[in-house]
Amino acid sequence: MNSINKNKKRDLASLGLTIIIFILLNFVGSFVFHRFDLTSEKRYTLSDATKKLLGTLNDVVYVKVYLEGEFPAGFKRLRNETKEMLDEFRNYSNENIEYEFINPSTNPDKKQQNEVYNQLYNKGLLPTNVEVKEENGTSQQILFPGAIVSYKGREVPWQLLKTQIGQSSEGQLNNSVQSLEYEFASCIRNLSIVMKPEIAFIEGHGELDTLAVKDISEALSEFYIVKRIKIDEQLKSLDGLKAIIIAKPDTTFSERDKFIIDQFVMKGGKLLLAIDPLNTCIDSLKKLRQTIAIPYELNLEDLLFIYGVRINPNMVLDIQAAGIPINKAMRGERPRIQMMPWIFTPLASPVSINPISKNLDVVKVEYGASIDTISNKGIHKSILLQSSKFTKTLTSPVRVDLNYLGGHPDESKFTNPFQTIAVLLEGEFTSLYKNRIPPKIANDSAIGFKDRSVKTNMIIISDGDIIKNDIIPATRKPLELGFDKYANQMYGNKNFILNCVNFLCDDSGLMSVRSRKLTLRLLDKKKINTEKLKWQLINTLIPIFVIILFGLIQNFKRKKKYAQ
Repeated sequence: MNSINKNKKRDLASLGLTIIIFILLNFVGSFVFHRFDLTSEKRYTLSDATKKLLGTLNDVVYVKVYLEGEFPAGFKRLRNETKEMLDEFRNYSNENIEYEFINPSTNPDKKQQNEVYNQLYNKGLLPTNVEVKEENGTSQQILFPGAIVSYKGREVPWQLLKTQIGQSSEGQLNNSVQSLEYEFASCIRNLSIVMKPEIAFIEGHGELDTLAVKDISEALSEFYIVKRIKIDEQLKSLDGLKAIIIAKPDTTFSERDKFIIDQFVMKGGKLLLAIDPLNTCIDSLKKLRQTIAIPYELNLEDLLFIYGVRINPNMVLDIQAAGIPINKAMRGERPRIQMMPWIFTPLASPVSINPISKNLDVVKVEYGASIDTISNKGIHKSILLQSSKFTKTLTSPVRVDLNYLGGHPDESKFTNPFQTIAVLLEGEFTSLYKNRIPPKIANDSAIGFKDRSVKTNMIIISDGDIIKNDIIPATRKPLELGFDKYANQMYGNKNFILNCVNFLCDDSGLMSVRSRKLTLRLLDKKKINTEKLKWQLINTLIPIFVIILFGLIQNFKRKKKYAQ
């Protein structure tokens, strides 16, 4: 009897001690936050740049996520990953992140439902159609896989689903999950920034006009104060700018303008240069069905060479290309318009290892050239865009002829694969004017000449049209950059340019978050079909068998113990 009482007291003491330990752990845990991430790619660990950004919040960021309801498993995964990411952000933001998940399709009234859809679309969220399996077959469902993020009276859209041409649905969803931290952190940064950096489109050398870059200018204005500046040989014309964009110039740069650009780079300024080395007259092509592309005289070759690249006076032709509309009807017949692949407009593939181009859709290039990188000590070069395996180049002068549309291109003639279209240069650059200007100018404190740059970066693109939006002729209304009005297809041009400028101007390190890669661990569908019954039985019967076996063993031990 005494031994039984002793055992009871010991058991009660152990239980009491366990309860006290749990209470103490919960009490300490309410003051100290730590999460153990056991995944190989650390998918649930926020970057230091994101944590630093969250620590600066002094008000509530409110997120309305329009991804709620009944939808396919892939979207459920995206919804759950989004919720987990928001919880993670909230833990590091001193509870300054609040969110709710909303189903925009709950209203049974179709008219009111469409009004909600229009409101979301006008706010910048893009819908997607998904096929849902039902008892009587399948049906189409409209989803808005996105969110509206609000902070201090301002709001921005957050598109959760990242689509890519040619990418599987599983791959698209995985890329979307990979992008969650960067996209949400970018929304918060854009909303919380007090003083926007200033960037400028350079003009005065025949660059694209305001209307031709209107869409990308408006998109950039969310993050920056966007100006248009004519250098006009004024030494101080670029002062105060974070970055400059030179978009498709067609006339010569004077040595003074070139000197001012060079010194802007030497002092840490960022440069995005998108130029066509060849002049392709589109009007002649439309009227005469052919034209000759000849080199521009831009006077930038020596500047680019000293920085580490050479844009070749050629044209890249690619079998992987966008289409153009051609009337296939005979004379006298009604027009019969058909889209034909146009090998002079390659669809350049992003190189996914770089955060600028990772998870981007293909980018439409028009009459672009190839870029060669030059050995330059201290300069790191990263290819951002390149043509496909089936590429060839034609050296200037290039005959651009609509007769190329006839038949299928002979792949055996496209033997110059993977031509570089865009490249990132990073490091300390040498001035073109080192040892080339008089001592009086070099030593003038008002000029502040530097023969070597601080650490900076620039992006060189061998196509000026990559940044140009189409225009509706009748209304002079600009279309969204990257939208092909003939094919009704959206390409990745806009996101690519936005990523380029954001990378160049990023002082927070957030762009590095885009380099994170999550392994896509998919089930083997073939194995599922052939071994479905086997795994169903294993997963159903084995747990039951283990529980019964455990119960029998415990019963046997109890009988044996008390029989003694």
